[in-house]
Amino acid sequence: MELSLHRLRLLRELRRRGTVTAAAAALHYTASAVSQQLAQLERDVGAKLIERLGRRVQLTELGMLLTDHAEEILKSVERATMALKEAQEGVTARLTAGVWASVASGLLPFALSALAAEHPGIEVRTRELAPEDTAAAVRDGSLDFSFVIEYSDYPMPWDPALTKVVIAVERMHAAVPEGWVPAGSVRMIELAEHPWVLAGPRSHFGRAVRLACQRHGFEPRIEHEVGEQATALAMVGAGLGVTLVSDLGLSLRPAGVDIVALTEPVMRTVSIAHRTSSANRPSLQLVIEAVRAAAAEQGLGAAAPLP
Repeated sequence: MELSLHRLRLLRELRRRGTVTAAAAALHYTASAVSQQLAQLERDVGAKLIERLGRRVQLTELGMLLTDHAEEILKSVERATMALKEAQEGVTARLTAGVWASVASGLLPFALSALAAEHPGIEVRTRELAPEDTAAAVRDGSLDFSFVIEYSDYPMPWDPALTKVVIAVERMHAAVPEGWVPAGSVRMIELAEHPWVLAGPRSHFGRAVRLACQRHGFEPRIEHEVGEQATALAMVGAGLGVTLVSDLGLSLRPAGVDIVALTEPVMRTVSIAHRTSSANRPSLQLVIEAVRAAAAEQGLGAAAPLP
């Protein structure tokens, strides 16, 4: 019996996702292609691995057994691949990172410039994703590492297959149209009287800000729901409402926007997530050090805890 690593990876993703469609989407295949490959795996094994339950599927006992072994096999292959790369390349490597707008504009350019000066053999490519999607892309192998966020009002569950390294701690600020808040600071409850420009409740940011408002006794009156921070700030500059913005997001601030301190702190951490099996990869560690140094130079060092 010969087991295909590719098919084992599909079987593992099927157990994680629960449906062929979700597994296919996560690995960027069609559902038909995944079904065909899983059917071939059953023929390779000579046993039924999957049972259909309506629109979902369930692994048989043999399917669960094989998936448990697939986890160990795939981890071993990844470790062997990394070891070979390190032996052959030293600190010459190409890494793909998941980013979002404020990290890409406010932090990464400084870090990558310093990295290129000291370690020109390390190439970092970036892919912009929604913050909610970056960790999953690392786990699935689409990215080598990604930036992830966690808010003081909205702690996130964590995947044990991933390691999280905190690289920056940011303070959130009120972003208001010019002249709306004449004081140098404002209480969250004082923002209740204004219309809001905010991301949807399914996003980490949108959910965290809603929870922060609720903690201070009000539901924000959201008149404009937008996903991009730069878009939200442009709408604030046009006098359409208020929002919150992080330290790194200040680099996206347009004309016509006042930044006002919040008297009650709302904080968030920015971390780098990578597969635990990649923890000893020298190039990855050098990237992490460069990003942490860039954050520290901007006063966003990781020493400060979330309140």
